[in-house]
Amino acid sequence: MGAATNQDRLVRMANQIAAFFRTYPEDEAVAGIHKHLVSFWAPKMIRDLTAHIPVAGDKLDAYVVKALDGERPAGESPVRPATHDPQLAGLGASDAG
Repeated sequence: MGAATNQDRLVRMANQIAAFFRTYPEDEAVAGIHKHLVSFWAPKMIRDLTAHIPVAGDKLDAYVVKALDGERPAGESPVRPATHDPQLAGLGASDAG
């Protein structure tokens, strides 16, 4: 078996992200995948994965394809506001000290 190509690695990583977000409703999952990709992947990685979609076929999770389809997902990201600023939700507050 040959060595994995860069595209194979990108597909594997994107599918791992999709597997995490699969626990959310589809619109939130697609939005979460999109947000993760644009937040943590280099633009070249996203371009390479997007260019590989026609070749990847069913090896690439359908939610990843939707997240990369060029439209910005409308669903609320599953990264809820409380995780952006835990103080707003009263999380992380301490009475110590």
